[in-house]
Amino acid sequence: VQLQASGGGLVQTGGSLRLSCVASGISVSSKLMAWYRQAPGKERELIADIASWGSTNYADSVKGRFTISRDNAKNTVYLQMDSLKPEDTAVYLCEVFQSGKNYWGQGTQVTVSS
Repeated sequence: VQLQASGGGLVQTGGSLRLSCVASGISVSSKLMAWYRQAPGKERELIADIASWGSTNYADSVKGRFTISRDNAKNTVYLQMDSLKPEDTAVYLCEVFQSGKNYWGQGTQVTVSS
């Protein structure tokens, strides 16, 4: 299983970014896929997930601003991030639980300037 995350960058407060997580070795349509983030000195935080049947969940800190989705044909999970705030600055990672093990992408840095 491999997860390749991309799409991070530097953006101003109020801006938007779309993160992508391309999966290999699994089918994103059949798994619970998740996005986490980790800011310096803070614990890793689950911010959004999408179940195989399509239901989604969000952390309160991002609800109404972030949207998780997937493209089964591209085997990719996305995180659309709007109305970004400086406190959203972190490394963002995608994750899947497969065969008793957590698999993580390499992470993509998101920096929101004030």
